Amino acid sequence: MQIPMTPAESADFPAYTLIRPLLAAEAAAEALPGGIEAADLEQAVWLRLLELGGPPPEPDRWVRRAVRAEVRGHVRRIRSERPYEECGDPEGAGPPTAGSEVEELVLAAERHRAVRAAVGRLPGRCPQVVTALMSRSDPTYREISRELGISQGSIGPLRSRCLGCLRTILNSRVGSPVGRGNAR
Repeated sequence: MQIPMTPAESADFPAYTLIRPLLAAEAAAEALPGGIEAADLEQAVWLRLLELGGPPPEPDRWVRRAVRAEVRGHVRRIRSERPYEECGDPEGAGPPTAGSEVEELVLAAERHRAVRAAVGRLPGRCPQVVTALMSRSDPTYREISRELGISQGSIGPLRSRCLGCLRTILNSRVGSPVGRGNAR
């Protein structure tokens, strides 16, 4: 299914003309309470529509359900994420002991190994993209584009998909497939 890009093209796709304003209104209404940007919410729902493979049977009902499902998923992801804390005791409960410093270093190294292992299990070009983005030299998108041989404009969307996959792998309690590119 090809989603029309302009209003003129949308005449060939009647469901699009119905879905577009409804989706914009639903996304605007649900975005703020869900703590998500309306444009990001719209994009996620359009992706769901593409995955559906055709117009939904009841477009208005489908749009409402899809928007709310995306907001619920976003809220669930936000709740499961933990903010980065500097090394040491953020609460100020007292001076760290020698044993706790060593323990923190070991735990940090363990987390780094888990992230590196998860990056290796990412599908497609994601391992190269994430590795380039996390490089100590802090390369620009232009440098990454040249290094990986992909267009500069595709790095942002690719980065977003790759980090979403990485988040899923790290948050899952079940091990992911060993080979690269086996799961999407």
